[in-house]
Amino acid sequence: MEKVIKLHDRNFKVMIPADKIEVAVSAVADKINADYREKKNPIFIGVLNGSFMFMSDLLKKIDFCCEISFVKLASYCGTCSSGEVTNLIGLNRDIEGRDVIIVEDIVDTGASIEHMVAELQRHNPASVRICTLFFKPNAYKRSIPIDYPAMEIGNEFIVGYGLDYDQLGRNLKDVYVVTE
Repeated sequence: MEKVIKLHDRNFKVMIPADKIEVAVSAVADKINADYREKKNPIFIGVLNGSFMFMSDLLKKIDFCCEISFVKLASYCGTCSSGEVTNLIGLNRDIEGRDVIIVEDIVDTGASIEHMVAELQRHNPASVRICTLFFKPNAYKRSIPIDYPAMEIGNEFIVGYGLDYDQLGRNLKDVYVVTE
């Protein structure tokens, strides 16, 4: 029998088990390690709240010296993107001349990524690359390349492993999808 959980008014079932997430995180960490091993102290910038679990597991697999920082953006209301991005907590590190890796939980329309890259470019970094646990290529509407997508998914609304439904579900180790 498949496990179903209820968050607020919706039921969710497991879509991606934790062991598959672990494999994807390891694979994307290997790619980043290969690309950044010779760089001087790149900075990983996690986008809160959703990236906290992915960022933690990813950085445990990074084998070079780096710095870590976080920003907090808001663009979702319930199960839909609002289309507008708001800075809730901004950058607190000097990134001029630095290699930056943005760590996102999920990239769908790309509004948050476009906003974040524009904000970071004002600080003259050496480079900015994007790493995301989940990438929705069919929903993506921007031209900024997603350099390190760990997993591609469809347009399903998902929760777990840092992603939420109105603030519930972030703590789940598996990723769940809404049941019909």
